[in-house]
Amino acid sequence: MLRNFLSKPAAVKPWMALGIPVWVIAGFLLAQVVAGLLLAGLNLVGVSFEGLNESTLQTVISAIIYIISLTIVIGLPWWVKRYRTTRKELGFEGSFTWLDILLTPFAFGFYAVLSAILTAVAIHFPFYDAQQVQDTGFTQLTHGYEYALAFLTLVIIAPVAEETLFRGYLLGKLRKYVATWIAILITSVVFGILHFAWNVGIDVFALSIVLCILRVVSGRLWPSILLHMVKNGLAFYILFINPLL
Repeated sequence: MLRNFLSKPAAVKPWMALGIPVWVIAGFLLAQVVAGLLLAGLNLVGVSFEGLNESTLQTVISAIIYIISLTIVIGLPWWVKRYRTTRKELGFEGSFTWLDILLTPFAFGFYAVLSAILTAVAIHFPFYDAQQVQDTGFTQLTHGYEYALAFLTLVIIAPVAEETLFRGYLLGKLRKYVATWIAILITSVVFGILHFAWNVGIDVFALSIVLCILRVVSGRLWPSILLHMVKNGLAFYILFINPLL
């Protein structure tokens, strides 16, 4: 197990530690721009979204952004330069096992402790705002299907897409060129930055550390996806089902 973290990369290329994360960030941000332009274009040709439920629209937009992100980051290099990314690199070799379920509570506990420690340190810095709220895109849920759509987006779609993009592609590529522990730190920093809030960013940085460890130790992405789903499911419960908690 320790050998997985200390093993040397196949080719030491420190500059790739910058290039690959920049590519992932650019692809993720570009996907949001493309999705916005797509919706604006549809509106210009007479396709109106005024009558569409807000939760339905948010689910569609989220799915489109994730699909475009994965297409740009993973598909574009393959199409342009035949820079292929295999299922093994992404961590999709093998199937879901009972061990993945057994690992989840221990991994969640590790994440909770790590997040608490980092938060306890961060609150002493002036830039940290504990009350800053992450915008999930879902507000004022009233009907059952709206809760179902929010659950589908936040607890199913987001973990699968984000794990594929970050712990699959980004971590998998970085490990080829830098030491595994460096790849884990870079992946987690990028993941935290892209949540655009200090308090949320620090929490998901801690989460990403654990997700990366699961990915490295198991050799597969399924345990990371499951833990991410559990974490988002708990957040969904607190935000929308029992906000007083």
